[in-house]
Amino acid sequence: MVGRGVIFMSSHNSELRDDFIFLIELSRVAQEQCCVTAAAAKPSPENSPCSFGITMAREQGVCERPFFPGDVCDTKISKMCCDCCMLGLTAASQGSSCTLEGLLLQNECGSAANTCCSTNITEYKSISWAAYYLSLLSDSICSQLCIGNGTCSCFDGYQLRKDGVTCDDVNECITGKHNCIFGQVCINTEGSFRCQREIACGTGYQLTDKDTCEDIDECASGTHNCEPTFFCRNTPGSFRCHPKDTCTEGYFQDAAGSCIDINECLVRDTPCPSGQTCVNTIGSYFCRRNTVTCGRGYLLSEDGMHCEDVDECRRDNVCGIHGCVNLQGSYRCECKAGYTFNTITKKCEDINECRHYPGKLCAHKCENTEGSFQCSCSMGFKLSHDGRNCDDVNECEANPCSQECANVYGSYQCYCRRGYQLSDIDGITCEDIDECALPAGGHVCSYHCSNAQGSFYCTCPPTGYTLAPNGRTCQDIDECATGTHTCSVSESCFNIHGGFRCLSFECPPNFRKAAQGNDVSVSLRCVKACQPEDFNCLLDPVHLVTHTALSLPTFRDLSKPEEIVFLQIHTPTLPSTLRTADISFEIMPSNDRFSFDVVKRFHKDMIMGVVRQLQPTTGPKDIILEVAMNYGNSGVVFHRNIVNIHIFISEFWF
Repeated sequence: MVGRGVIFMSSHNSELRDDFIFLIELSRVAQEQCCVTAAAAKPSPENSPCSFGITMAREQGVCERPFFPGDVCDTKISKMCCDCCMLGLTAASQGSSCTLEGLLLQNECGSAANTCCSTNITEYKSISWAAYYLSLLSDSICSQLCIGNGTCSCFDGYQLRKDGVTCDDVNECITGKHNCIFGQVCINTEGSFRCQREIACGTGYQLTDKDTCEDIDECASGTHNCEPTFFCRNTPGSFRCHPKDTCTEGYFQDAAGSCIDINECLVRDTPCPSGQTCVNTIGSYFCRRNTVTCGRGYLLSEDGMHCEDVDECRRDNVCGIHGCVNLQGSYRCECKAGYTFNTITKKCEDINECRHYPGKLCAHKCENTEGSFQCSCSMGFKLSHDGRNCDDVNECEANPCSQECANVYGSYQCYCRRGYQLSDIDGITCEDIDECALPAGGHVCSYHCSNAQGSFYCTCPPTGYTLAPNGRTCQDIDECATGTHTCSVSESCFNIHGGFRCLSFECPPNFRKAAQGNDVSVSLRCVKACQPEDFNCLLDPVHLVTHTALSLPTFRDLSKPEEIVFLQIHTPTLPSTLRTADISFEIMPSNDRFSFDVVKRFHKDMIMGVVRQLQPTTGPKDIILEVAMNYGNSGVVFHRNIVNIHIFISEFWF
């Protein structure tokens, strides 16, 4: 029976027949040898694919291709060597000869099998591989092992299903049957498991096949970034760049490879002996003998060896009017009150008390002086005896005002008596007020205003008026009441604004004088008295004629109609024939009819005719208004009363 890479020869040795169970698996192994023919002729290094396969067989006992690194050919070699090693391990576990007589193995496979068999490592797998290969040649229904009497079993890392035939992989990572330590993660494999490092190795390290971290030699791998003038030196986890050229004595080399001068005077503790000073130079240094240099406030002694203090208080008048205290290498001035010592300029400087204590030294104003201060007061005040507070000055004692003076805090105020006003120019002089010239002067007096010094007086028209007790208003003189009129016995005296009128009214034809009753406003009342058979008189609708007089001033401002006369009709007292009539009022035609009108109003049980003045009329002027009160039906007047209003308009508004 011939296969690729492995040849089985018949033998009379019956013991080798027991090893026939290996042929099925070996036939598959032989097929993997075609890609490694050249590699089989030379010994395997430790890190070769074959060596990795032997290690996997010894440590894991499983030859699964996904666990092998490298390309396709490398994984086939590793798989082949792993299978051959497993063959040697199985032969050793059964006590068979490691020469594997009857099997013609190629050099690489035979070497792997012999190596694994001769070491006699049997702890990796305890199962009978011979039984497995025997099961491949028998008619057993078991998926892996048949232990006789139709009973099936599984390799380590597998478990038998309930059907008693099929084997399933055991996930040791889930069941907890792995031996991975802390920091490793369990990865399940077919029939086994492996432990892998959980945390990465970090920069400068790489993970090995044994799950350990090893340093990366960047210098050897060429992954460093050293300049051409530097050489690379590997360090654990990193590398260092060192310059190829070194610096001479007196210099040190920086990170860029440049040579920097060393200041020996600073880096050495005592570069020079006592009495000498170290002076650094480029690449070296030298020592210089010390010379005595005295600072401010000191002078070199006569022997030139040391410095002595200078007494500035004796040598120079450094503090002026102030006291002086000598100090070692310096001095200090004892300043008088109002001064402070300046440690920088070494002089006594004036203290500005006004700035240092604002609002605390003086009540009003503070003025700084040399070494002190002086207080002053605002206008209207004088400095008190303590030299700080201010007292009010009573300016009125000097009589600065022309009339009256009132002292106020810090000032004074002039004011004037009645009839005078304070001058806008100096605020002191009192000037007469011309009350008659003021904007309201036209209303100060009713008629005429005359200014006087500090006052004024009013006058009235020469006749018909007299001055009222208030000294401003002009009152009408009632000549009729005082008996100073000139009316005859047959005339009646009617008083008007600023005078009087002698009135004598007569009734018109066909009318007779009637009693005027209680109405004192009516001067004459005439009722109709027709002659017999005087049809014109009887048909005339006028039944009553009355005369009345009214005195009015000249209205200066007539912005709205002025109501002057009220004609009242008591409807309950009217005859029954007039109660149902339509009552109207009208002004009969005259020259002044457009300056007046009459309107009809109702008030309770009265009907009123209100006569109004519409336009201003300048007096003196006498006007007669004839007002008709009409009673009619359907526009026909059947009864009329005439009221003659005699209006006397005065020349003045009062």
